[in-house]
Amino acid sequence: MTGTTGTAGTALGAPAERREGRQKVTGAARYAAEYTLPGRAHAWPVPAAIAHGRVTSVDTSEALALPGVLAVLTPGDAPRLAEPEDHTLALLQNPRVPHRGWCVALAVAETLETARAAARAVRVHYAPEPHDVTLVPGHPDAYEPEEVGGGYPGRLEQGDPAAAYAAAEVRLDVTYRVPPLHNHPMEPHASTAHWDGDRLTVYTSSQGGSTVRSVLAGLFELPEDHVTAVTEHVGGGFGSKGTPRPDVVLAALAARHTGRPVTVAYPRRYLPTTVGHRAPTVQRLRLGAHPDGRLTALLHEVATHTSRVREFVEQAAVPSRVMYATPALLSTHRVTALDIPSPSWMRAPGEAPGMYALESAVDELADALGIDPVELRVRNEPDREPGSGKPFSSRSLLACLREGARRFDWAGRDPRPRTRREGPWLTGTGVAAATYPAAAQPSAAAARALPDGTFTIRINATDIGTGARTVLAQIAADALGAPLDRVRVEIGHSDLPPAWLAGGSMGTASWGWPVHDACAELASRLAAHPGPLPPEGIETRADTTGKADADSPYAKHAFGAHFAEVAVDTVTGEIRVRRLLGVYAAGRILNARTARSQFTGGMVMGLGMALTEHSTLDPAFGDFPEADLASYHVPVHADVPAIEAHWIEEDDPHLNPMGSKGIGEIGIVGTAAAVGNAVHHATGIRFRELPLTPDRILSGLLSEG
Repeated sequence: MTGTTGTAGTALGAPAERREGRQKVTGAARYAAEYTLPGRAHAWPVPAAIAHGRVTSVDTSEALALPGVLAVLTPGDAPRLAEPEDHTLALLQNPRVPHRGWCVALAVAETLETARAAARAVRVHYAPEPHDVTLVPGHPDAYEPEEVGGGYPGRLEQGDPAAAYAAAEVRLDVTYRVPPLHNHPMEPHASTAHWDGDRLTVYTSSQGGSTVRSVLAGLFELPEDHVTAVTEHVGGGFGSKGTPRPDVVLAALAARHTGRPVTVAYPRRYLPTTVGHRAPTVQRLRLGAHPDGRLTALLHEVATHTSRVREFVEQAAVPSRVMYATPALLSTHRVTALDIPSPSWMRAPGEAPGMYALESAVDELADALGIDPVELRVRNEPDREPGSGKPFSSRSLLACLREGARRFDWAGRDPRPRTRREGPWLTGTGVAAATYPAAAQPSAAAARALPDGTFTIRINATDIGTGARTVLAQIAADALGAPLDRVRVEIGHSDLPPAWLAGGSMGTASWGWPVHDACAELASRLAAHPGPLPPEGIETRADTTGKADADSPYAKHAFGAHFAEVAVDTVTGEIRVRRLLGVYAAGRILNARTARSQFTGGMVMGLGMALTEHSTLDPAFGDFPEADLASYHVPVHADVPAIEAHWIEEDDPHLNPMGSKGIGEIGIVGTAAAVGNAVHHATGIRFRELPLTPDRILSGLLSEG
């Protein structure tokens, strides 16, 4: 067990520096809105000002009269699109307004400033209709979906959970709430589109260029080889750029209409109603147990919302199917379709809110039983995945808990709540477990050896700031037995071999697999090749279709343990997190430097989820008031404490040729629960709704006297 893997002399596991780092800090890296094509114009969307209804007319005369305005696209004159599978992309195709913020017109002009002025001059008239944007448990239109999230059954039931809970010697029945959350990447959603006859090129901020290409080909009824999607540099996404969003479709529509290259860069204030959000969840947990802490029943029931445009159900009850041994299990979801912007993926969808509720409830049970929270988790360790009955490919949760407890000095903790005080500050510590699936999707890659002794790897992977270029070069160098500095990696272009998107903690596993296979074959061919290489070199290709997506007899997951220390100001209600520690079991760590960055980045995002981040749906207007970073508070440097990320050396032969699991999301999963559990230990009060803002804390402290 160590915090680093490999040495400076080995390619795979070494803490290699990110290859694109210098480009980014010097400004040489070009993002989607920075492609200054000849004759480029700019477009600015006009968002709907009602929550539900129809556009009756659009007056564009004032906008078109402004100097430099090229066009204003409306539902009546925008180019027609084919029926999309994702109806959030059916833009300017009809007068329907499904929610506030829906694009109802698009102004195109010579400059960004003129496009913005033109958009503000467009006069849209509506026929409003009654709307409903409020999630309430027991909503009359709530239903149980067949599938949630990434294809999980909406309901899983084993044994007789209700009877087992009723018969339990110890029972806990609690409800936790997580508000809507927004991704807010540093680079807003942006695209630049250019048509050359019937060929479309887009430079877009997306987590998956291959998906962008196929979706645009379908919308514009083009052969896929007539569409090129460039995703060379992406300034964050956290799930919100996982599939094409309105910016790329609007840019392509405007470019086709005007015959000019067009850039659409969504202003940040429009993002909350445009590109998705983490749906709110109301989660009821019922735990039945023996007095020794062994679970007899676990019931996890989630209520959430979706839009009327596209069904997306946050799979928050799914983690309960993975974590703890119990003879009776219920994991179910109920969803209500409302007149709201469509929810979508946000870092660790399902696991982040679901594990917050589950791990908080487990902490409550430990408190009720007088059992140490780490020990309670140990006593309920399953030997197989509870939901599927499959054996785990590897499961090192107990090792993470024990190593984390050692590093955190958990044994020296006084378990009694509200016993540690420093003047007006109450201090406490908390723990939570974490899990995230370890999977891969089919992808293809090419590897070429050149006469000068260098190698080129080609794959349409996307680097969203995680260091994909660097890690793929390390995988290639390891398989080739070559020095790292002799490997060049080409990514971020749809003309390269197709690859899975950067999401679901599957990027490196999905891309590294064909890179490894192509390089292993290339190494074998080179070993058998006599004499010098031909001028064009030797190339091999690999495609993992049928392997990466093959059924497996194993349940594959990464695991982790989070520990937090907090101080709560009894005068102001302010919480200061003093220390966060995470220990993870994520297979083989491929780059110690980028891995630690990913783990700590997830923990910082979990810190925001715990303390500051939230959105609210205004029932009168159907809008999110927290529409910018002045009102939607993400952690800043002053909020971030000492963060430690460590990992367990884990050898799992059932994953992929590298033996790796995804690490981009597991860092967020247990953080909020660990912080919340620490706040309870500090104050003796259980707060069951996020975020833990000073007003909530102070109200709780005052109500307790």
